[in-house]
Amino acid sequence: MDTVKIGKFLKELRKEKEYTQETLGEKVGVTNKTVSRWETGTYMPPVECLVLLSDIYDVSINEIVAGQRLNEAEFNDAAEENLSEALQLSENAYKQREKILTIIMIISTIIAMVLIYLVPFNKGEMVRSLITILLIIGLAFISNILNIIALILNKEKYRNKD
Repeated sequence: MDTVKIGKFLKELRKEKEYTQETLGEKVGVTNKTVSRWETGTYMPPVECLVLLSDIYDVSINEIVAGQRLNEAEFNDAAEENLSEALQLSENAYKQREKILTIIMIISTIIAMVLIYLVPFNKGEMVRSLITILLIIGLAFISNILNIIALILNKEKYRNKD
């Protein structure tokens, strides 16, 4: 997706309707700064905003994502390309979330191991040391279980999109 091309098209559509960025932002429920970011290609509008923009500008979402008005022949080609790109972006986001969650799990396990190693073992405070170690293990276990749940939910969310 060419976000700069999309941004220029959004700006062109806004100017045709003679809206300011602030006016459009109020209609869509975002700030004028957000509208500016869309129009410069810094950000892509989220799906719910694309629906509103489509209604406001009387163009299809497909045309917005293509960054231009489309005739019938171009419309079908652009729809295929836009769908393919959207699926690729979705898969990349899924993989990125999975990577982040795995890294968090590894880091929390390493931190727990380091903390257990640093717990002092004095004969007089053996019970306190054991309780501290059990708490560290418990927190690492909870952290990793939550990460595993998040990984499973991420996988289910990705599968449900297909």
